[in-house]
Amino acid sequence: FRTSGALDYMVGGIAWFFSLFNVNTDFTEALPVAFLKPLSGQAARAMMIEISKSTSGGPDSFVANLAAVFRGCAETTFYILAVYFGSVNIRRTRYALTGGLVADVAGVIAGIFIAYMFFH
Repeated sequence: FRTSGALDYMVGGIAWFFSLFNVNTDFTEALPVAFLKPLSGQAARAMMIEISKSTSGGPDSFVANLAAVFRGCAETTFYILAVYFGSVNIRRTRYALTGGLVADVAGVIAGIFIAYMFFH
């Protein structure tokens, strides 16, 4: 369902890295939602629906639940910067992008831990 394969390479690389340390890599199948959420909320929604359809456990599987958690724990950072900052003519955003992306990464990491506690 991913045509270019870029997300597959990123997810595969992350799964490979964590498997070196014998860490459970079940969470990596839901990472495309976390990667897409800062860019587009609708793309993240579409990916979440596709993950829910294509996983073996369906919408009640761990991966589908984690994808839903990722949609709630990250924000559409680039949309906020473009629309909200642009509407009030803020041109120099300083650390807003960095702060937003750091908050997204922190949310994704927290989402992984919380999903393992509740759904795995």
